[in-house]
Amino acid sequence: MSASERRGAARTAVVWGALRPVLDAGPLDVLDIGGGTGGFAVRVAELGHRVAVVDPSPDALAALGRRARESGVADRIAGQQGDLSTLFDVVEPASADLVLCHGVLEVVPEPADALKALAAVLRPGGTLSLLVAQRHAAVVARAMAGHFQAAHALLESGTGPAVRGAAGRGSHRFTRDELAELLPAAGLDVVAVHGVRVFADLVPGSLLDLEPGATQALVDLEEAVAERPEYLPLATQLHLLAKR
Repeated sequence: MSASERRGAARTAVVWGALRPVLDAGPLDVLDIGGGTGGFAVRVAELGHRVAVVDPSPDALAALGRRARESGVADRIAGQQGDLSTLFDVVEPASADLVLCHGVLEVVPEPADALKALAAVLRPGGTLSLLVAQRHAAVVARAMAGHFQAAHALLESGTGPAVRGAAGRGSHRFTRDELAELLPAAGLDVVAVHGVRVFADLVPGSLLDLEPGATQALVDLEEAVAERPEYLPLATQLHLLAKR
């Protein structure tokens, strides 16, 4: 496993751990919004679930198709071009048991409306897996990179210009308190909140190469602090599970 693969494993371990009880419930109809080339979708399909990926990029969907064929799950993955604003042009309401919305809410103009659409596509009792960039860590990351005006903009409003090299994508960063208001207003009950990438973005990749067992130790540490509220402000991302 390369250093980038080890770092990737450390960055996503908390999310996969949180999703495991949901995915173990049996074959599910899963919708992956903005799933791109299938980083999550292919692995979910390999677990026996049916996955619909909605993404605005035809190139990403083509790569998804190739990846699905190479992994032997092409019969369980369907890609559709679209986004949250046109979701119901390609997806039926109340058609998914699990919706993955990872790294997308940051880039939509109206997060409240987007969450209502995600709730509507879930069946009663269905689960939303929401992964978003977290504001407090983004402010610190921008300041440490010397982007002081961008850090100040995020500090004051939660929005600011995209900064090359900054963690996350898009212009909006969320706090736990903000999400605690947005999700219930959309008809979603939050059942778990996890801090993601509390340490993984800070550890030099060379350390994961040089120290035997460092990746697993980092994963163990990430999992140990994921639900501790005092570490949430340090997390690059917040992961929430919510029920309709």
